[in-house]
Amino acid sequence: MPEQIPPTPFADVNEVLAHFCDRLQSVLGAQFLGMVLMGSLALGDFDPASSDIDFIVVTNTDLGETAVRGLQQLHEQFAASASPWATRLEAVYVPQAALGAQPSLTALYPQVEKGEPLVMMALEPGWVFQCWTLRERGIAVAGPDPRTLAAPVERKAMASAVVAITGEWLSAAQNDPSWLVWLRERPHHTFVVQTLCRLLYSLATSEVTSKPQAVHWAQQALPPPWPDLIRRALAARRHPEPLTPGEIEDTVALLKFTVNQGRAKV
Repeated sequence: MPEQIPPTPFADVNEVLAHFCDRLQSVLGAQFLGMVLMGSLALGDFDPASSDIDFIVVTNTDLGETAVRGLQQLHEQFAASASPWATRLEAVYVPQAALGAQPSLTALYPQVEKGEPLVMMALEPGWVFQCWTLRERGIAVAGPDPRTLAAPVERKAMASAVVAITGEWLSAAQNDPSWLVWLRERPHHTFVVQTLCRLLYSLATSEVTSKPQAVHWAQQALPPPWPDLIRRALAARRHPEPLTPGEIEDTVALLKFTVNQGRAKV
């Protein structure tokens, strides 16, 4: 039998993945189809000092209460452990049907966000980008080739997701003063600008990439004034002076630009 290749170059990450993989197959039994590594580990910009471990577990049917309770217990035990990854893990448990061409964004599935317990939540509006990543860049921890688990993602589906995400943010910027208060905080502003870079990259290429790669692309590909706004958003992480009114105005303009780019491709 050939030697099994570890899913990542990081021994401690592989230990976490093996821990979950073994126990998940016990909890889920015949419902378990596969476990796929996602996020920065799949996209190639993993930083052990700051990145999370992201994975999707695919099942053959929706999970019942007994299975969900088993998952809750598994994640509670890991979160209470001494592992340095105890609060740096994100996971989604979905049936294979949720990886199809038109997944439901209203059905509830077990999910874990960094530092939070497992809860039942709807899939995010940007789920289509997760589907693309799973199929095209996902790393199988257990189960078949990820390309056999998910349907191909169409360009219009990505564009529709871009419009949904940025349209919601633009509406908040125009109608909800509390959202602008939230945006004025430098970490939030950097998150929004980096996310817009990723969305614009996907519109241009029909692919998904990491935040650093998308930011680099955007600084080269976008017209003024966006490269300067991106530069200031990144620099402010080291020098967190208050966000200026001009930066707020430029960010809202970048939101409008992204919405219009998405609508043009729907």
